Amino acid sequence: MNRTVFRMRKERNVLQWRVLLVDSLRSNEEVRMEPTPGPCSTIRRHPERAIPDEVKEILATGLVAHVGFCEDGQPFVIPMSYHYSPTRPDRLYLHGSRDSRLMQLLARGAAVSVAVTLVDGLVYSRTAFNHSMNYRSVVCFGRARVVEDEREQRRHFEEMTARYFPGRTPGEDYAPATAQQLAVTLLVEVEIEEWSAKARRGGPRGPYDNDPDAPGSAGVVAISRAKGSEQ
Repeated sequence: MNRTVFRMRKERNVLQWRVLLVDSLRSNEEVRMEPTPGPCSTIRRHPERAIPDEVKEILATGLVAHVGFCEDGQPFVIPMSYHYSPTRPDRLYLHGSRDSRLMQLLARGAAVSVAVTLVDGLVYSRTAFNHSMNYRSVVCFGRARVVEDEREQRRHFEEMTARYFPGRTPGEDYAPATAQQLAVTLLVEVEIEEWSAKARRGGPRGPYDNDPDAPGSAGVVAISRAKGSEQ
């Protein structure tokens, strides 16, 4: 009886140790998966506008990513759709034709930068110099790998479609991608090595903008990101 109790206690302790180990590994993974500002992404101009706690929200809300890369010393910037989920914060997904120069470069592991911007308002001032824009933006730096597994490809494409078109279900609202369509499309996973976020908020800040008797006008034109009606 004592041996049985001892064995059961030993097995319970081993199980508890394994649970703690898994939790520790998960915790370390979560820490690893949170990119931080680095040499490339450190905000030097208006560092007080840094909003590190809003990075994931901005990436999850944005619609267009401007992807920057260099080839033979020539810089390029291409606007692209993308996929991002806060559940895996250090990954961002891009796709395009296998014949695309950008996609081929990314597939080889070239360094890439990705910028996403949300425009919240146009700021007009009583002075030309103080016209501005209210925005939230994220700049990421990293490298990519090709996603080869077909099931993983389908999952990311379906999640991206749902992010742009909430509620649409493959097989009901649209036909899933065929194997041939997947074969001619290159999907890459960008591992974000560092990032930073920055925002401008508030009204105009010119020397006369708070003076109602000064000539001219001042204010903010709010920009709505509500999706338009179907056409």
